[in-house]
Amino acid sequence: MGYAYSDIAFTSQVRDIQTQQGSREQYAFMDRMSERGDHLGGREQSFIEQADHFFQATTSASGWPYVQHRGGPAGFLKVIDDKTLGFADFVGNRQYLSVGNLKTDDRISLIVMDYANQRRLKILGRAHTTEAVDAPELAAQLAVPGYRGRVERVFLIDVEGYDWNCPQHITPRFTEAEIGTMTAPLHIQIKRLKELFAKPVKTDVPAELGAGPLGLKITGVRQLANNIRGFELRAVNGDDLPAVSAGAHLEVPVRLADGSLGTRTYSISSHSAQRKYYEFAVLRQADGRGGSVAAYDDFRFGMTLNCALPVNQFVLDDSDAAAVFIAGGIGITPIRSMMHEAKSKNKSFELHYAVKSRQDAAFLEQLEAEFAGHISVYAADEGKRLDIKALLQNKHGEQIYVCGPERLIDAVVNAASALSLPRKNVHFERFSAKAVATGKAPLFVTLKRSGVLVNVPADSTILEAVEREGIKAAYSCRTGNCGMCAVKVLEGDPDHRDEALTAAQRNEDKLMCICISRSKGESLTLDL
Repeated sequence: MGYAYSDIAFTSQVRDIQTQQGSREQYAFMDRMSERGDHLGGREQSFIEQADHFFQATTSASGWPYVQHRGGPAGFLKVIDDKTLGFADFVGNRQYLSVGNLKTDDRISLIVMDYANQRRLKILGRAHTTEAVDAPELAAQLAVPGYRGRVERVFLIDVEGYDWNCPQHITPRFTEAEIGTMTAPLHIQIKRLKELFAKPVKTDVPAELGAGPLGLKITGVRQLANNIRGFELRAVNGDDLPAVSAGAHLEVPVRLADGSLGTRTYSISSHSAQRKYYEFAVLRQADGRGGSVAAYDDFRFGMTLNCALPVNQFVLDDSDAAAVFIAGGIGITPIRSMMHEAKSKNKSFELHYAVKSRQDAAFLEQLEAEFAGHISVYAADEGKRLDIKALLQNKHGEQIYVCGPERLIDAVVNAASALSLPRKNVHFERFSAKAVATGKAPLFVTLKRSGVLVNVPADSTILEAVEREGIKAAYSCRTGNCGMCAVKVLEGDPDHRDEALTAAQRNEDKLMCICISRSKGESLTLDL
C-alpha cells in the first residue's frame, strides 16, 4: 500500500466529507507514505494468485458504473509482473458490457475476495482488451489448463494503486475444497471408529477385571492414531478420583492370552487438575509380552477395572525453570499431562514430538490446537529428524523431560552428559523395560527366606519368574525407574540395569532391582 491509492480515490469531494465526518486524520497518513504503492508486493501477488474470483467495475459512456463478477479456477487471474495483471475472457453471454465500456474509459476497479480469512484487496488500474486471434501467445499464457471454455480475448490491467480493506463485515464463507481440508481429520477419526466397531466384540472377556482398591469404569474409547487406542475411566461409585500430579501412572489389570491375570502400567495423559476422569492410551504391540494386545483388544465401554492407586515417579519440577519436553511415539502420554500442568502454572515450555508419521501420533490434533506455538513435530515419513544434541545446546538452566523408546531416552541422556548439562535437570520415564539378555543359559536364583530355587529363562525378568512361583514381591513401574522392587543380594554379582538405585545402594547396601536387572554369573541368592 502507498499514496497512489489515496491520490486516485480521495478526491477533493471525498476529503471534504472525511473532514466533516471526522475521519480525515485517520487517512492522512496515506498521503505521507514514502512508497507510491503502484507496484504489487509479494503479499499482494501471492493473494491474487490464490483467488478464484473477483469483482470488477467499469464506467459506461453515459457515466453509469457496471459491476461484473469474474470467476474461474484458483490462479486464473495471473500476475504477469509487479505492475501488470491479466486474465483470459472466455466466451459467455456475449453482452460485452465491460469490453464496450473500456473502449471509451480504460479505468477499472477490482475487489479480490478471500471470505474464509476475511480479507479483501482493492485494485485501481487501467485496462485494455486484445482479441485472442490477434495475440495467440498471450492467450495461451493466460489460458487455464484443463478449464473448459474457449478464450475469446484477454484482459490486461496496468495497476495504478491498491489498498487492503478492513475485514469488518466480511462474512466467512468456505469453498468445498476448504471445507474438505478442515473436515479431513474428522473423516479420518470416523473411519477409525468404523473400523473399531466393525470388529466383532469378544464375548468371553469378563465385565470386571482385577482386585485393586480403585474401581474404575471405562466410559469412553477413542482411536487416537494407528494402533493407539485411548480410554477414559471414571470412578465406579461416581465420586471424584484420587488427586494426581502430572506424570502419574496407573497399574491396570489385563487378562493375558493364556487366561492368566496380569498388570500393565499406563501413564495418565489427562489434565491432573480435573478429578472426574483419567485418560490413558495403549499402543498395540503385536511383538510385545501380550499386555498391550490384551488391553487394546479387550478393554471396552462399560468394563470395570479394579486398579492400584496412582503412583508418580516422573514428577514435573515445581521451580520456575522452563521445561523442554521430548516425546517419542506413545511416550507423549505423560508429557501431555505435564504440558497442561506447565501451562496452568504459567511455566515456559516447548514440546519436541518425534513420530513415524502424523497418522501414528497420538493426541497430535488436540496438542496443536491447545498449545499452538509450543510444538515442533518430527515426522520420519516427511524426512524430519530430531537432532537431540542441537536441541540441547545451551539448555543449562532448563528442566528436560523425555519419554519414549529406549534409544531416544539414551540419546537424550548421552547428549546431556556430553554437553555437561546438570544430571539433576534431566528427567525421563521409560514406558517399557529394557530388553533382558537373550541367547544365554538360564539364570538360577535362590530365594533365601522363601527357600525356593527359581529358574529364570533368558527371555524373562527375575520378577516375572518369582511371580510365576506364587511368591509376592513388591514392585511398581517394572521398568527400573522407581526402585520399589529392590531386593538385597546375598550372593552373586548382579548386572544392574535400573535407573533408580544410587551407587551406594548398589555397592554398599547390595541392592538390585529384580524387575530389570540380571546377573553377570549363572546364579544369585536374594533376601526374598
